Amino acid sequence: MSLLPVLNGAVIMGYAVASVFFLKFWRRTGDRLFLAFCASFLLLAAVPLITVWLNIPREEQSAVYLLRAAAFMIIIVAIVLNSRRSRS
Repeated sequence: MSLLPVLNGAVIMGYAVASVFFLKFWRRTGDRLFLAFCASFLLLAAVPLITVWLNIPREEQSAVYLLRAAAFMIIIVAIVLNSRRSRS
């Protein structure tokens, strides 16, 4: 019996909890940076979910890895836009 699905479930849950956490702060402040973090963590939660559903043995060698890259790009763009907005 493999422990991998249980660990993937824990990772998915952690990302989902982080996403809800940032959603709560976005609703409270209206800052788009929190919304970007919420969306990024949802994308990060989707990666292990898709790899388990599609039974992909190595995530880094599949197209699913692009979701992880997109999540980090969303964070980078949101931070840059937020810093430009605060300087103006």
